[in-house]
Amino acid sequence: MLKKISQLPLMAYLAVTGFINDLRNDERGLSGVAVAVLLILIAVLAIILIWGALNGWLTDLWDRITGDAARIS
Repeated sequence: MLKKISQLPLMAYLAVTGFINDLRNDERGLSGVAVAVLLILIAVLAIILIWGALNGWLTDLWDRITGDAARIS
């Protein structure tokens, strides 16, 4: 009985390290997560690029609208 109790910390250590190694080497779920992160990153970058391109055009359009409104009234 004393021998089994003395082996308990070693067995616990091996179980935890084995679980961590299995988790580290398991690549089944990694592909889906990586694809999701990359898609979100691409979407955010596309929105930033579109907003940067349209920002100047929208500002000019707004200035023309407010300028015409001031001239009309």
